[in-house]
Amino acid sequence: MSSITKVALAGASGNLGPTILEQLVEAGFQVTVLTRPSSNHTFPPSVKVQPVDYDSVESLTNALNGQDAVVSTLAAVAVEKQLHLVEAAAKAHVKRFIPSEFGSDTLHEKTSTLPIFAPKVKVLDALQKHSATPGGLTYTAVVNGPFLDWGIKVGFVLNVKEKSVNLFDGGERTFSTTTLPSIGKTVAAVLKHPEETKNRAVYVQSIATTSKKLLELGKEALGADGWTENKISSEEVAAKAWEELKQPQPNPDKFVFPLIQISIWGEGYGSHFQKLDNELLGIPQLSEAELVELIKSYA
Repeated sequence: MSSITKVALAGASGNLGPTILEQLVEAGFQVTVLTRPSSNHTFPPSVKVQPVDYDSVESLTNALNGQDAVVSTLAAVAVEKQLHLVEAAAKAHVKRFIPSEFGSDTLHEKTSTLPIFAPKVKVLDALQKHSATPGGLTYTAVVNGPFLDWGIKVGFVLNVKEKSVNLFDGGERTFSTTTLPSIGKTVAAVLKHPEETKNRAVYVQSIATTSKKLLELGKEALGADGWTENKISSEEVAAKAWEELKQPQPNPDKFVFPLIQISIWGEGYGSHFQKLDNELLGIPQLSEAELVELIKSYA
């Protein structure tokens, strides 16, 4: 595959988009940010901004003509918009599509059955169909587990403000987790290694750890006193979420977040990655000492 130089980024705001944009620019790619016409978000002067109608394949195809790759960080709920983007990328003869994965391993058999990931699975199915065409659109799914730095900042993996941690089933289940800058670097590196990353998932982590270990490192970073351990049964959380999904009008607040937690800390969801692409993509891992410093930075 010839080299990739021009990259269109869909969803450049939000938690992850700005970091990916920063790393793509730093890596020397010519970046076009796709925005909604109503957007008033400002971007660096080195970036081209292209307003698009995400409900129109024609609008998206016109915007993607001449692009080598598309990176999507659109919200998973915007599945139709992302499917339009895939269709447009194929029509515009884009070489590589990186869908809005960036989390739990939705290619894992058990994880893929969780209804919250159905939109992501649908997009991957569409990409796999296109990739079966010789010379057609190729894809790479980036699987990185929960965002480590963001997860500390907002109290998702470790709550440093309240000095508390959720221990699912004792908190000793290992999971892979990655910082936002490393995810951005992974995306740039995938596009620098198009052949080695073609039509597959790449797995990266900043560290593989447990909630119990995070608690231990939190105590090292912030002092041992005043910590709260919230002991949670993953089976009970999952049962309540599935029960909610049986309701005539399920409340997303009662099943989306719980099932995300289950995909990370539940049993058998592949959240501890066994085969990593860190070395191929040049993504360094954190030592426990570096993680202690990261925890301190959010206290």
